Amino acid sequence: MRYFIDLSFNGKDFFGWQRQPDVISVQEVVEDKLGVALQEKIEVVGAGRTDAGVHAQQIFAHFDTQKISDITAFIFKLNTMLPPSIAVNDVFEVSPDAHARFDATAREYTYYVDTQKNPFTNETACYIKKKIDVKAMNEAAKILLDYKDFQCFSKVKTDVFTYNCTIMYAHWEQKEHQLVFTIKADRFLRNMVRAIVGTLLEIGVGKRTLNELHQVIESKDRSAAGKSVAAKGLFLTQVEYPKRIEVNHGE
Repeated sequence: MRYFIDLSFNGKDFFGWQRQPDVISVQEVVEDKLGVALQEKIEVVGAGRTDAGVHAQQIFAHFDTQKISDITAFIFKLNTMLPPSIAVNDVFEVSPDAHARFDATAREYTYYVDTQKNPFTNETACYIKKKIDVKAMNEAAKILLDYKDFQCFSKVKTDVFTYNCTIMYAHWEQKEHQLVFTIKADRFLRNMVRAIVGTLLEIGVGKRTLNELHQVIESKDRSAAGKSVAAKGLFLTQVEYPKRIEVNHGE
């Protein structure tokens, strides 16, 4: 049977999602605890990779095992085994060919910026002292929707066949002393969101103009874009799939 597992995690203690030698990852911890719970070796395939320090309010992964008779009890058992920084929200059966990464139709990320020092969000938001022009950053965010090739926001050494992404929306919202940037696309390149946020913030503090953003994107040069913002403010907030992948799963 193939199952999807819906997870949340605080990325502070992990070197990203992907299992790596000599460092701790979310994938490694989840695989190990699933293996203990199911008494077999388990491999999970995630919806995507997150960089070290990035958080996820929602990320899916799939794994194969025998029929799980009591899902509710299984979720409770897993949550008692996992560290406080990882939570299982749901486990549900999917079609045998469903794939957590390749079947995802959209992903949404949110980035948090504090404009006032806040001891309660200093580990989950980036603090910027300068005055920020939110209107200018939203004008810049609209420009992103006019393009497909985002090589300028991608890590230089990455194994992708194309730099094309379809951005569905990108918007800044001010909530008291915090700025919240939300972006949704069919796919994202490595480091793409953090590089976009860094570039838009440069526009927000007056270091770049809107016209320069066009030049940056068209240059396809990572060094032309802004500096990547800190990972701690970035959250993967939603991953979308076609309904057909689910089997016997309620709304």
